[in-house]
Parts: sequence; structure tokens; C-alpha cells
Amino acid sequence: MEAYRAKEIADSPDLITVSYFGVPVFIERVNIEAGTARIHPIDRPEEEQTVPVNVLEEEFNGDPDILFT
Repeated sequence: MEAYRAKEIADSPDLITVSYFGVPVFIERVNIEAGTARIHPIDRPEEEQTVPVNVLEEEFNGDPDILFT
């Protein structure tokens, strides 16, 4: 994920699913210049850590049968 997209997600009022190596996480804040994000697992807010944004994955919950052309 790019830093600007991570910041959009962190600033969004909507719940957007993001994972860190398969674990659903919440993005607390993003440092665009450093390319890092402060995250924690959704169910364990006490386990905050700083990670590179490029390892975060946005999960898409759309219909897999819909193709975009």
C-alpha cells in the first residue's frame, strides 16, 4: 500500500479492512515522509507497532464475480 492511501484510510470515518501479514489491523496514524504507519490488531489495541506501509494490504469485500474492464 502507498503511504497516501494508508493516510486516507486512517483519516476515513469508514471502516476499511486492512491487513498486516494476514492479520486485520487498525491504522492509528501514518508518517508519509518515513513511509510508516502506527497500527494495532483490531482485537488487541494494546499491541501497537510501527510498520512500513508497503506491507499493509487493503482488503476488498466486493463481489468477486464482477469484472472491471
